[in-house]
Amino acid sequence: MRRIFILSLITSLLYSCATTKIKKIRKETAQMLTESLFDNQFLGVFIYDPLNNDTILKYNSEKYFTPASTTKIATLYTVLKTLPKKIPALKYYTTADTIYIEGTGDPSFLHPYFKDSTALSFLKKYKNIKLYLNNFDSNAYGPGWAWEDYDAYFQPERSPFPIYGNVVSVYKNDSLTVTPSFFKKEVKVLMAPKAREHYENTFYYNPDKNDTLETPFIVDSTLVRTLLEKALNKKINLVNTFPKVEKQTVYSIPTDSVLKRMMAVSDNFLAEQLLILVSTTLSDTLSVTKAQQYILKNNLADLKQPPRWVDGSGLSRYNLFTPEAMVHILKKIYDEEPRERLFNLFPIVETLRAPTDSYGATNAPFIYAKSGSLGNVYCLSGYLLTKSGKTILFSFMNNHYKQPTAEIKKQMQLIFENLRDKY
Repeated sequence: MRRIFILSLITSLLYSCATTKIKKIRKETAQMLTESLFDNQFLGVFIYDPLNNDTILKYNSEKYFTPASTTKIATLYTVLKTLPKKIPALKYYTTADTIYIEGTGDPSFLHPYFKDSTALSFLKKYKNIKLYLNNFDSNAYGPGWAWEDYDAYFQPERSPFPIYGNVVSVYKNDSLTVTPSFFKKEVKVLMAPKAREHYENTFYYNPDKNDTLETPFIVDSTLVRTLLEKALNKKINLVNTFPKVEKQTVYSIPTDSVLKRMMAVSDNFLAEQLLILVSTTLSDTLSVTKAQQYILKNNLADLKQPPRWVDGSGLSRYNLFTPEAMVHILKKIYDEEPRERLFNLFPIVETLRAPTDSYGATNAPFIYAKSGSLGNVYCLSGYLLTKSGKTILFSFMNNHYKQPTAEIKKQMQLIFENLRDKY
């Protein structure tokens, strides 16, 4: 009895110490959030311990915020739950002498980074190719995208059969190199307010530039056919209908390679096209909305605060997520995916402090997270590894601030370091 009593007493004391420690961490974190830096802005925070099912801190965590590119976490989860290990490159049907093909939204086809030619090699075997492009039920631009960014590298058009990443790449060495070369005659070397005309595929390259310029081109059916013809060096016919048959699928590169790139460089084009790819596994119609509705109904029906989710990338300010909803999705990924895969897909955040800070990071990386930035918006959601070996899930959403983003990041880093060292 005495031994049981002593063990019970020790357990009680340990629990009491642990409770006191957590209370202290909560108090310290809350104090850091009361800094005047955060006064004139909208701030939402949710920090959660999945092992103990314990909320460490919540502040405005049930309110809706503009998530910016942290929206890609929802896109990531959708892909993880729906797409196979390899990207569906295209769907097809063959007759004796003809192949009918339709796009799946695969962004990797002849993409400047992936340079995948799986579908190209497959199509070279066929003499008669009929291309169907009427399976797309989304707009080229997402709801609320900035119209003035039509020529910006980060806002290529969405389409059913992307090619070359839907951008023209131009760089100057001894001479001007243009990819795809089809556009070379449309590139003018001169100073201009924009990199492309608004309503036509005429491009401008600053003669003083030394780096690669990537500019979205306007996508239409005739252009896609022409670019594909040039790549294959054979004639292609556009068709308005696809035979009502069971289609087969060609697969290309590993899905994780596209996801990793999307998360690492916050690639908006990849995010949008990945949701289109998801829809090709659900029906014959390619639709961003269809993919979003599916995952919200089937895998995220338990969200306490359902989001307003309008695109895959977070470019739109119409998107609205709560910090709690974001952590809820992070927990699902944490529970359902192997740790190695999870931390391979999420970018490592070395430090949020400026590299010139004398007290910069000197420890091993401990944050795996996705950031999101728009004007007056900075968000960060992901996983924090503590020195005690625990994994903490968190979502910070900063909206409507006017001070430098660097100051916001610096204060967040202090909070993260305190959690790392003491939790």
